[in-house]
Amino acid sequence: MTAALTDPTTLSSSHRRIDAPKPRHATLTGWGRYPLSESDIYRPEKIAELQAVITSNATSLIARGAGRAYGDAALNDQNRVVDLTRLDRMLSFDPGAAILRCEAGVTIAEIIDVFMPRGFFPPVTPGTRFVTLGGSIAADVHGKNHHRDSSLASHVTSFDLMLASGEIRRCSRNENPELFWATVGGMGLTGVILELEIALRRIESAYLDGELIRAPNVDAAIEAFERTDAQYGYSVAWIDCASSGSALGRSVLNVGNFATLDQLPEKLAQDPLNIMPRLSPIVPFNLPGFTLNSLTVRAFNAALYMFHRDSAAHMIFDWDRFFYPLDSIRNWNRIYGKRGFVQYQCVWPPEESRAGLIEILEAIAGSRRASFLAVLKKFGAQDGLLSFPMPGYTLALDFPVTDGLFDFLDSLDAMVLKRGGRVYLAKDARLRPETFRAMYPNLAKWQQAKAVADPNDRFSSSLSRRLGMDPA
Repeated sequence: MTAALTDPTTLSSSHRRIDAPKPRHATLTGWGRYPLSESDIYRPEKIAELQAVITSNATSLIARGAGRAYGDAALNDQNRVVDLTRLDRMLSFDPGAAILRCEAGVTIAEIIDVFMPRGFFPPVTPGTRFVTLGGSIAADVHGKNHHRDSSLASHVTSFDLMLASGEIRRCSRNENPELFWATVGGMGLTGVILELEIALRRIESAYLDGELIRAPNVDAAIEAFERTDAQYGYSVAWIDCASSGSALGRSVLNVGNFATLDQLPEKLAQDPLNIMPRLSPIVPFNLPGFTLNSLTVRAFNAALYMFHRDSAAHMIFDWDRFFYPLDSIRNWNRIYGKRGFVQYQCVWPPEESRAGLIEILEAIAGSRRASFLAVLKKFGAQDGLLSFPMPGYTLALDFPVTDGLFDFLDSLDAMVLKRGGRVYLAKDARLRPETFRAMYPNLAKWQQAKAVADPNDRFSSSLSRRLGMDPA
């Protein structure tokens, strides 16, 4: 199968008579449930069916994985969407090199289910495991180990990309490198990722040896990140966006490394790669709009900070609680009600991170638009034309969609931009095109590669049209 995939002539001739599957017309949203979008949705089960969908007509198309992008990156209002979740086979694994080859619809959760019992873990994972690898490459996702291991692209050795013509190109750092770097972080706009090879991480246990560190303000939080940078491969902080004054940016850091067998208690070391599944509560319906407001968020943040009263050295965490605390609450996006929410994630370069954090935290506290979920991480080195991370600190925030929110976020954009920062496209739903162009200086280079791969601009999305990403 793999040989045929690298030969577009073989694929097109042997499957010439296959028709595109019939679409269904439906309303879609991202994980933030804003905005709404209507599209014809195709769900091919075979590569040849996907090729038929892509080449069947000239209407624009965007690929969609598990639907966990927050905004409109995987939406294509009044146009076509191709759902890749059925193209989810694991094709081969080399345990010596730890290289997995699989289709793009495989999720990080499926990799963990299959390979953690064998002593392997994804090299990079975002805050949810319910994302496909194809979507993760398109967004060039990052995790709690970016300061040490960069983003997912650093661990992808190659992928096969179907272009608008139906042709398939093998892309890597050495083969079609311009297309490789345009696709990584390119939000699905160069083509559809079919298969990929990724290097997994070897682990001795499913537990992490780490610390909880209580930081009374933003300066203490940054000091803790810097102090533990070399010691721990994974680090993240919950940050209180409702606090102010001397408590501005008070945080609780969670840092750790995968535990070796000699670091585990005797009972856990007897079966180190097995953790019993835990119950996952569900948010059964949309909560009323008044549930999240400045008072309830302030009270929640104060209680959470007080709960972590003392720092703890060398705690043992299981992988699920450490990496995916929100995955344990099914349909947690219903907390924000029918109106939906916007996630705002920005990053500043190192020399501007402290001032940028203080500026935005003060603006949020003053606006009384306190974020219910706020996360602070440290980034390291990064490649990719449109990849979001850069060395520095990144802050992720959730805001329910309410009157005046977008004007407020425009003001945050201006603060981020003046300090040389940028906003994450995979979580965006409202950034202005002129701001986007200023934040992403490699856009012109990306557009050149896009024009070669997709000269008729067949791959397009609600996000790309809103931001004016398409080549002129």
